[in-house]
Amino acid sequence: MQKIEAIIRDYKLEEVKEALNAAGIVGMTVTEVHGFGRQKGHTEMYRGSEYQVEFHPKIKIELVVPADRTRAVIDTILRVAKTGNTGDGKIFVTDLAEVVRIRTGETGKDAI
Repeated sequence: MQKIEAIIRDYKLEEVKEALNAAGIVGMTVTEVHGFGRQKGHTEMYRGSEYQVEFHPKIKIELVVPADRTRAVIDTILRVAKTGNTGDGKIFVTDLAEVVRIRTGETGKDAI
């Protein structure tokens, strides 16, 4: 099993969610996050005052999938979330030693 964490543009969430659902992925955790990478910060104006915006709003999607589904999930996220511009995000993949469903005690693939 593997955990996939994808940091994407906030406005791409619905498209990515629908594409993953169509691919048979039904469970995910979504968190609103802020960060920056190569795009760094930028300057904005508010009521005549200039201020520095250092962090950009992003969405973090977390999924746990069987190892044989990992590539398909990554390809789906890439296809839907990519705009081709700096700031599209990142995907991180981590091996999981164990997964346990709290309600039933099921483990492994049965717990996903």
